[in-house]
Amino acid sequence: MFEALSDKLQAIFDRLGKRGILTEQDVDAALREVRVALLEADVNFRVVKDFLARVRERAVGAEVHKSLTPGQAVVKIVHEELLRTLGEGGKLDLGGPSPHVILLVGLQGSGKTTTAAKLALRLRNSGRRPLLVAADIYRPAAITQLETLGKQIGIPVFSEGTQTPPQQVVQHALQTAVQKALDVVIIDTAGRLQIDDAMMREVEEIKAITKPAEVLLVADAMTGQEAVNIADTFNKRVGLTGLILTKVDGDARGGAAISMRAVTNVPIKFLCTGEKPDAIEPFHPDRLASRILGMGDVLTLIEKAQQQFDEREAAKAAEKMLSASFDLEDFLFQMRQIKKMGPLNELLALIPGFKDLTKQISPEMTERQFKRVEAMICSMTPAERRNPNILNASRKRRIAKGSGTTVQELNQLLTQFREAQRMMKQLANNPRLRMMSGLMGIKKK
Repeated sequence: MFEALSDKLQAIFDRLGKRGILTEQDVDAALREVRVALLEADVNFRVVKDFLARVRERAVGAEVHKSLTPGQAVVKIVHEELLRTLGEGGKLDLGGPSPHVILLVGLQGSGKTTTAAKLALRLRNSGRRPLLVAADIYRPAAITQLETLGKQIGIPVFSEGTQTPPQQVVQHALQTAVQKALDVVIIDTAGRLQIDDAMMREVEEIKAITKPAEVLLVADAMTGQEAVNIADTFNKRVGLTGLILTKVDGDARGGAAISMRAVTNVPIKFLCTGEKPDAIEPFHPDRLASRILGMGDVLTLIEKAQQQFDEREAAKAAEKMLSASFDLEDFLFQMRQIKKMGPLNELLALIPGFKDLTKQISPEMTERQFKRVEAMICSMTPAERRNPNILNASRKRRIAKGSGTTVQELNQLLTQFREAQRMMKQLANNPRLRMMSGLMGIKKK
């Protein structure tokens, strides 16, 4: 989402970093470029003005002049002030007696229905017992969609068709939640193509009936400048407790994320990063600020790995690596695990210093390469996977024919695999790694 903004800011700070001394004129020139970059990214002009005033006040002071690396000092100031603008990430407030009500509001097309299902799945995975409520009676498709999503993820959905007023639907849903001992009720309210008084009154009435613990505005990150007005209006009428940004995996310029938080003073609680039911993540302002400034996001990468890698399987794989018995079956297993974490170019973007490499890799290219490698390994016999050294010319021709590849591609894969094996042997002989593996309870054979 912030790719264009991130590239421009990095270019500006790279030029600053080459200067041994920064004058006030240098800072002003750089901040003019930052201003253009932020406005082009659809950040609200009032937010930009306030942000740059704070940065300039610090950047022309002793904080930078006394620094041995003034360029880096300016980046540090921008990072800190960006954090201040983004505010703190908020957690859901689900304390007190249950059922806890989460009211989702927003315009039509913002992704409320799919977000309701994603949120329900996330809460279920954390030990909660959610109930989804279809309160958008004006769009039969919305009710059907929520029921379909609920069935897919195994979460109950309460609906009463299109004839019962939404105020009664939510009352009946609360009664059902109490009867079935469900502790979180997520209400998908109706939206409009634009804000109108009837919609706002209906949401106000539902809020009065349900007394929600959370009122979350679901906003499309691609809305741009208008997102600020939408958030401000909802906040004044119904009192928001948080924001959820959807479609952040698209080509939105990202200004909505920075602007809505600054204008409404309401925390961003979640980002929806794709279409899959688990494509929702908590909002971490420090991580987002680091991504915008091209500093990577190692913590998110670690969390993605923890979600996909089984701890015992990971320990077993690590043990095989250290014992130099890592074979093509293990290689295929690790490759599939990495594939589950997401596109390779997105993973590389989370590693500091690897962002430029992602421009050379398209998701389509990595997906195609993964499939070809998988096809080659799957065309081998178990004995060939465990011991690639037995692969002679006739075996290679058979594997290439069975996988729809060439012998040259197979030879390239084997070369890469042997190089990986060689590196693992070197790591296994590294005293520091041996000490770390001992602490993790992995024994080197």
